[in-house]
Amino acid sequence: MDTPPELAIRMQRARFNQALADADLPAIGDVLTPGTVLVAGTDSALLAGRKAQLTAWKNEFAARVRTTYVRSTEAVTLSTVEPIAFEQGAWRGTDPDGIVLSSGIYTAKWRRVGADRLIEAELYLTLA
Repeated sequence: MDTPPELAIRMQRARFNQALADADLPAIGDVLTPGTVLVAGTDSALLAGRKAQLTAWKNEFAARVRTTYVRSTEAVTLSTVEPIAFEQGAWRGTDPDGIVLSSGIYTAKWRRVGADRLIEAELYLTLA
């Protein structure tokens, strides 16, 4: 039985959050399309491609004081004409003691690729 699209996206987001918490680069890569694009919230840095994003995460995970990021889905809007969807929500980055260092909102574009839902693009806005 096929998982409903919104549930599939929410489950993938949960997997992505867990992969970030575990510093699991292969699991992060499994949720991204090869050409994924990420625009960072503070400096609008552009990370183009899965390899660039995995390199950035590898550097984050090696930081002396590691920030752990969590995205919290608030809404998923499904396209009725293409196998795509938009996810909107809030994000936060915390230090090892759980203190919030930064936070904001995000949107992610998901695409169905075979049986999977994968992140094609993410855009972040830092608010705090």
